[in-house]
Amino acid sequence: MGKQKEFTGIVTSDKMQKTVVVKTMHLTRHAKYSKTVKLYNKFKAHDEKGIAKLGDTVLIRETRPLSKDKRFIVKKIIKKAEATKIVLPEETV
Repeated sequence: MGKQKEFTGIVTSDKMQKTVVVKTMHLTRHAKYSKTVKLYNKFKAHDEKGIAKLGDTVLIRETRPLSKDKRFIVKKIIKKAEATKIVLPEETV
């Protein structure tokens, strides 16, 4: 059995039960222009306990197919997203 792929990415959606969408980025060189280009991929990953939230940086690992689109599991959370405070302006009467 080969080595399982691991990627680091940011959770872009956590609206599904036990599933998160993780956006990964890698750099590559353009064949013709030799410019460094950022390429992004989005993977659906299984999150059994539902602990990964929007904006978290996570490590995902390849596994057997769990559903039509799900081929990864969340191995660990590297960095939690900082809580954003929304301050609403007070109404003046």
